[in-house]
Amino acid sequence: MLQRKMAAPCGRMATRSLLHFLSLSRTARGVTGFRQFSITSLNRATSQTKSLTGKASSPWTLMAAVCLQRLPVVSAACSPTEQRFKEMMLQLELEKSLLSDHELRLLEDAETMSRKQADDYDSDEEDERGDQEIVLAQDLEDSWEQKLKSFQPARRLTADVDKDLTSVERCLADSLLLLAEQQVGGEKLWLLPQAQWTEGETLRQTAQKALASLPAAAFKATFLGNAPCGVYKYKLPKAARTESSAGTKVFFFKAVLSDAGPPAAPNAPFLWVKKSELQHYLKPAYMMKVDRFLLDL
Repeated sequence: MLQRKMAAPCGRMATRSLLHFLSLSRTARGVTGFRQFSITSLNRATSQTKSLTGKASSPWTLMAAVCLQRLPVVSAACSPTEQRFKEMMLQLELEKSLLSDHELRLLEDAETMSRKQADDYDSDEEDERGDQEIVLAQDLEDSWEQKLKSFQPARRLTADVDKDLTSVERCLADSLLLLAEQQVGGEKLWLLPQAQWTEGETLRQTAQKALASLPAAAFKATFLGNAPCGVYKYKLPKAARTESSAGTKVFFFKAVLSDAGPPAAPNAPFLWVKKSELQHYLKPAYMMKVDRFLLDL
């Protein structure tokens, strides 16, 4: 009997329709757990969604630039302090090192020659070698010395080439950066090679496109990542701004030169400059952004 009495109210509640329950909740003034929706609010939300969709396109023009570096080819010259430290370390290494096989042979040959001169030499030692030609260690050193004199190492200083800013062979002991002459508005500026981003490509692909689009250049580079290392943003003059065009954002990607290709023409529209020379070609605001991620290796 008790179970039937408890099940009766539950059964009556279950027979009520969901619509009747919601209508009661809307008419109850003390209940604040339900939010009332109307046709007007739904239309307002739809219009706001359409307006946000229309403003999805950014007013900024996106571009990607490549910071292409040619790493040093030869080691930099030592300073006086570094030279003295180098000599000290070589002397310590010499004092603590053991004799090499060649040095032991030099001592053995010197001892043999001294015994020959002192008439304390066993001729059986020569009989063991037979007719084999005896080559002393000193003779080997003399032949090596002759080969060294005929060897011509590559030159470290390229004073005649250093003045040619279009040559990738200048300043071999320094790291060089590639600059390209590009048209910006009504003037030509020296900038890092850049290109405008197009829909469907990544920013790194845009940077690669910028490098490949340089005229009279066949550079091969190794990019150091898929993410940009810096960004430069500038706005258009107020008279030129529109709702769809407010300015430009340039994303920088770092790369290392792996192959320079054939020599460039003297009037090529690009330069290879050192970090200390950038201030003569780049605008101050642009230079400040580039200097943040450029390492003088």
